[in-house]
Amino acid sequence: MSPKAMVPNPRQAALLEAVRAHGSASVDELAQRFNVTLQTVRRDVGLLADAGLLVRFHGGVRTPGSTTENIGYLQRQRLNHVAKQRIAEAVAERVPDECSLFVNIGTTTEAVAEALMRRRRRLRVITNNLNVAAILSDKPDFEVIVAGGMVRSRDRGIIGEATVDFIRQFRVDIGLIGISAIEVDGTLRDFDYREVKVARAIVESSRQVWLAADHSKFNRPAMVQLARLSEIDALFTDQAPPAPFDALLGEAGVELVVAGEAPPPRAAATGEARTARAGAAGRAALPPR
Repeated sequence: MSPKAMVPNPRQAALLEAVRAHGSASVDELAQRFNVTLQTVRRDVGLLADAGLLVRFHGGVRTPGSTTENIGYLQRQRLNHVAKQRIAEAVAERVPDECSLFVNIGTTTEAVAEALMRRRRRLRVITNNLNVAAILSDKPDFEVIVAGGMVRSRDRGIIGEATVDFIRQFRVDIGLIGISAIEVDGTLRDFDYREVKVARAIVESSRQVWLAADHSKFNRPAMVQLARLSEIDALFTDQAPPAPFDALLGEAGVELVVAGEAPPPRAAATGEARTARAGAAGRAALPPR
């Protein structure tokens, strides 16, 4: 079974996350954790390994640790689905009505688009994600601008030099980005350098940069550097980040928003000025006609 063909069921998705959290696990540990038989665990890890999501060794399984290729789009849609929904609601709660945003490629940003549909009004959104555009264009008081460029068939993301040039024409209130990996040196990383170049243009063209990333993105490797934590204003996630990321966020002055929790005192203090900037809602600065 190819990696793109498999969509993990809820138990398999939870098993995958458990292995990712620790780097590896024995079959016995997984059977005890999920209260299933050894045979069930072996069958699940076998399917996940065949799909390229895990690597088997004698008596256990580990993460593949690839820095060059992300997992398939349909798989990412299912993985951490509840976490992404929580993050999306937290982001939508903070976005002011009548403001301008960039929204880039990713299953988390697509979840945010769904939440914005329910909770916000009169937004102007510029996106290089056809899925986001399709979601938001159903709301009559939203203005949706789609970047030009090459459409990547696997996830309908738009990438390429034309996309970068298009993004650079604008200056918006909030640049909302997703990411595949946050490494322990404080770098934000992804797999496709063409996608990263577009995301980099979004970072440079936004008054505020908000990162939406679930807990599985911490301490995950990827090949291409997009930015550093010090270049974002707020991180929206579903669990408190592990060490050393909590310290890195504090040193960088990033506001941490854990979905479903009140922000800690440090985050409220360090993010106060940055949050105030986003509170002044405005229209996107359009290029001259």
